[in-house]
Amino acid sequence: METLIIDAGVAIKWVIEEEGTEQALRLRGRYHFAAPDLLVAECANILWKKVQRNELMLEEAELASRLLQQADIELIGMRGLLEETTRLAILLGHPAYDCIYLALAKQRQCLFVTADERLLRIVQQKAVGTTFPRCMTPLQVSERT
Repeated sequence: METLIIDAGVAIKWVIEEEGTEQALRLRGRYHFAAPDLLVAECANILWKKVQRNELMLEEAELASRLLQQADIELIGMRGLLEETTRLAILLGHPAYDCIYLALAKQRQCLFVTADERLLRIVQQKAVGTTFPRCMTPLQVSERT
């Protein structure tokens, strides 16, 4: 089974109905998923923001976090990704928080699936002819299968 490196934006779509949820859910059962363990903090932060914006109730955020905690995502320590993450962040002019997912995809030679279309555009613009990992949205991945 092919492994996809996913970001928090993809994982959140599995438990919170929002734009792109259907496409993200289509990936379940077809792939193995992995992410840097930063995913835990990023998902918690997304849920916190949704409660702060009155998009979710506390109980809904707690349920979403329980479901994510049980999701079959291999969480990988970040220490070995520091140098490559730093390099990618500088090359792309983009925050290291997002680039750590790219660094993991590069290290594991996996496709990176992101819900962050801005990051996807930056990688596509700046990574031409380089060794950046392949990046797609959940929609693009679900359309290729």
